[in-house]
Amino acid sequence: MNQLKLVARIVEKSALRYTPAGIPIASATLMHSSETREANAVRQVEFEISAMAAGEISQRFTEIALEQPMEFTGFLARKNRNSKSLVFHVTEFGTTLLD
Repeated sequence: MNQLKLVARIVEKSALRYTPAGIPIASATLMHSSETREANAVRQVEFEISAMAAGEISQRFTEIALEQPMEFTGFLARKNRNSKSLVFHVTEFGTTLLD
């Protein structure tokens, strides 16, 4: 199963664009920061990941304020057919308990 759930903040976003088929696409960079336990030690985890939302969800995705913590759900896929880079395809999102 390819499913990712992540609490993150949008730190950068692009204008809404459309595919040749007319599907709206919203792109952004998400920043995640948390602490977790690994091998009985606390580990600080921070990373940025490219994200996109397609279709009906894309307009709402572009309206998210920068730096607002949100819970994003979706899947990972290659940026394009020949790429090794991954993009987080967001299919759902909502506010977190951190608000």
